[in-house]
Amino acid sequence: MDSSHDEGSGFWGRKKSKIQPGDGHPLKPFRWWQMLGRTLFYAPLKTDNGQPRTYAVSVDFFDWDDRADVYLNGKHHARAKLPASIPVEDGAIEVATTLYGLKRMHFVAATGEEQVLKPDGASAEGQRAKLAQRKPGLSRAIGILAVIILLTLLPIGLLQLVEFFSQTGVAGNFMDPFTSPINLPEWTSTPLLVLSILAALERALTLRNHWLLDMDTGWFD
Repeated sequence: MDSSHDEGSGFWGRKKSKIQPGDGHPLKPFRWWQMLGRTLFYAPLKTDNGQPRTYAVSVDFFDWDDRADVYLNGKHHARAKLPASIPVEDGAIEVATTLYGLKRMHFVAATGEEQVLKPDGASAEGQRAKLAQRKPGLSRAIGILAVIILLTLLPIGLLQLVEFFSQTGVAGNFMDPFTSPINLPEWTSTPLLVLSILAALERALTLRNHWLLDMDTGWFD
């Protein structure tokens, strides 16, 4: 339910046209200070003759062109405009982002089977994955709390959106001005904003995304 995937070859097929060949420069290792601005994932695959090949996907969240760099065995292999489907051995690597991070970093085999790529251990996603391994109970609790926060804030946001739209000139032609029945004190704005951002970040770190629950994370895709 949480994995966002556009069905059919049309959408991802168009993304293949946005892939440029790489220039062969070496992959830079992930540094801890890049945790908030970069992510790095690996896809260890094998060729038809059994030879190992490791693809790495590096995404710079501060890249205004919204691109991913793909490396093959440590050398720059391709650069793709996101969202993208990058052809690899026996399948493709699909990458997509939201305002808060990743929503898709999957290897999709030619058979249709999907597998999440392995995050670099020093990345934020890698640290979150380690927490899930070391303390699965706490990890599940954090994930459930994030869902509860977003489910609680979702109707508030939708009602405010309807109220704003109803007061525009376009909406005035076919509906009366709407006032949200939920009127929270002004001092709650900042805490609620912080909670929503933390919940969205948690969802992005675990590559969970649902079209409605995470609606606000996709507005600027």
